[in-house]
Amino acid sequence: MTESDSPTEHTRLALNWPRIAGTAFAIALHIAVFMMLMAPVSAPHQADKDDDVTLVNFIEPPPPPPPPPPPPPEPPKQLQTHIIETPRPTTVPPPPEEPPIVYNDPSPVAYRAPPPAPPAPPPVESDYNGTVDPSARSLNPPRYPPEESRRGIGGTVTLLLTYDISGTITDVSVSKSSGNRNLDRSAMQAARRWKVNPGTRNGQKVAGQATVSVNFSPP
Repeated sequence: MTESDSPTEHTRLALNWPRIAGTAFAIALHIAVFMMLMAPVSAPHQADKDDDVTLVNFIEPPPPPPPPPPPPPEPPKQLQTHIIETPRPTTVPPPPEEPPIVYNDPSPVAYRAPPPAPPAPPPVESDYNGTVDPSARSLNPPRYPPEESRRGIGGTVTLLLTYDISGTITDVSVSKSSGNRNLDRSAMQAARRWKVNPGTRNGQKVAGQATVSVNFSPP
């Protein structure tokens, strides 16, 4: 079978060295280009940036000058006072004193005054009878009976009041009737609530009796 192979097939199986060399060169060229592309491009620019750095120094301004001292105070002004001298009046010497006059007759002051008169005796207190207290009477007026008021019946009642030493009324009686029993009864009921200013005997309050009139006037 080996003998039946043709020379063309033997040549095809042999190595093609020029093709292998061209392929290797192309691969090496691509690797070189790829390495150049992967290399950093910004390195030269970094050096430029380092060259462009500017140093700035801040200079502080000088301190402000101190304020000027205040001006000295002005001396107080002296007021010039003008003293006006007024002419003094001339003093006139007083006239000479006259010699005292001597009287030989004694003056009224030389006599002794009479003794004072003795005081007058106190006045004797007069005796008086008791009277009804007007304030107590006004606070407790008699009640007008309605029947007599309607019929226009009036009259005057005279009452006899008996009181003790304190002025309290102990008994009431009719001294003179008005002619109507209801008017007399109303006057007595009101008088029992009154007070009496007691009478006096020798300056002392005493119990006693007092008369009072009660008038009923129809409306």
